[in-house]
Amino acid sequence: MKKHLLKIQTILVCIFLLSCELACAKKNENSFKAEPLYSTEKLVVDTGSKSIASKTASQIVADMGFGWNLGNTLDAYTASLNGGLSTENAWGMPTTKQEMIRDLKQKGIKTIRIPISWHCHITDRNYTIDQKWMNRVKQIVDWAIEEDMYVVINCHHDNSLTANTCSYGSGYYPTKKCSDESKRFLYNIWSQIVIAFNNGYDEHLIFETMNEPRLANLSNEWWFNSGDKTGTEATKMINEYNQLILDVIRKSGGNNATRVVMFPSYAANPQLAMYDCFEVPHDTAKDRLALSAHMYTPYRFAMGEGTSVFDEGVKSELDGILDGIKWKFQDEGIPVVIGEMGATNKNNDTERAKWFTYFVGTAKDYGMSCIVWDNMSPNNTQKSERYGYYNRRNLCWYFPEIIQAAIDAAK
Repeated sequence: MKKHLLKIQTILVCIFLLSCELACAKKNENSFKAEPLYSTEKLVVDTGSKSIASKTASQIVADMGFGWNLGNTLDAYTASLNGGLSTENAWGMPTTKQEMIRDLKQKGIKTIRIPISWHCHITDRNYTIDQKWMNRVKQIVDWAIEEDMYVVINCHHDNSLTANTCSYGSGYYPTKKCSDESKRFLYNIWSQIVIAFNNGYDEHLIFETMNEPRLANLSNEWWFNSGDKTGTEATKMINEYNQLILDVIRKSGGNNATRVVMFPSYAANPQLAMYDCFEVPHDTAKDRLALSAHMYTPYRFAMGEGTSVFDEGVKSELDGILDGIKWKFQDEGIPVVIGEMGATNKNNDTERAKWFTYFVGTAKDYGMSCIVWDNMSPNNTQKSERYGYYNRRNLCWYFPEIIQAAIDAAK
C-alpha cells in the first residue's frame, strides 16, 4: 500500500512540476511588452517641421536613381557595449565629412544608404541610445538631406553573430527562443529613432527595418530550401520583427505615419522573399512599403571565383531573379529597392561596367532602384570583398567608368 501511495505521490509531483514548467514557458513566450524602457531624459527629439509629399512608395523608388552605401562606417562596431563615436573609424574608414556628401551629389548620386549599428551604442540596461551617437547620425543624415538626396537609415549589424544568443546588448536573433529579447531591443531602439527622426524630415528620408536578418553562424545562415524547418521558423520571426518595427514607426505619428518603409526577407535574399513563409507586413498607410533586397548576383561573377566575364549566362541569372521579384512584389504594388549590390574587383573593369549597365538599367525599367555597396577597399586581400568604388579621402571614384555607367543606366 505504501508503495502505491509513494508511486501516486511521485506521479502527482511530476504533474505539478510539468504544469509549472509549462506555465513558466508560456509566461516566457509572452513576457515581451510593447512598453518603452529607455531613459526619456536622454532622448534626442526632432523639433523640425516639414510637410511630407503624398507620394507612393513606387513613385519615390522610381525617383531614387542610383545610390551609394556609406559602408563600414556607422555600421562598424567594437566589443564594448557603448563604443562611442570612435566606432565610425573602427573598420578603417575616414570620418565622414559634409564635403564628401556634397561631392557624391555633384557626381550624380541621388540616394545614400547609411547603415547604422545601434547595439554597440547603448548606455544602460534599458536600451538607451547614446545621445552623442544619435546626434552624429542626424548630422550625416542632415548633410545628405540638404543636398536634396534620398536617405535610407536602418538597424544594420544588430543581428547577433553568435548562434541563438539572446543576451542583453547582443541585438536580435530570429528564433522563438530569442524573440522576447529581440523584440525588446528592436522596440526600444526604433522607438528612439522615430522620436529623433519625424516631422523634421520629408519623404526624402526612408526607414529600413533591419539588414540581412538571419541565423548567423549556422549552416543555413545565407540560404535554406523551402522545406527547411529552422529557416521557415526564422522567416516567421522576421515577419514578426518587421511588423513590430512598422507598428512603432506608424504609431509615432506625424510624417512617420506615411513615410516609406523598407522591409527585408531572410538575409535580404530576394529568392527567399519569394517563399510562401515570408509575408508583407500589414500597414496602416497605403502604398508606403518597399521590399529591401540585396543582390551580389550571380555569385560566381559578383563575389565568387567562377567568372570575370559578363556573358549570356550571367545575364540570364540576373534576369531570373529580377523577373521573379518583379512578378512577386513590383507588379503587386510593392516596389523593390536593391539596397546592396556590386561586383568585386577582378581587374575586369570593362566587364563590370557591362554588368552595372545591364543590372541597373533593367532594374530601372522594372521601377526598382539600386544602391551600390562600398567598403572603400578596391584591392582587399580577400578577393570577395573588393567593393571599393569611392575614395572618400581624395573625393574621387576608383573606377569612374563603372560608376558613370551605372548612373547613366539609372536615368
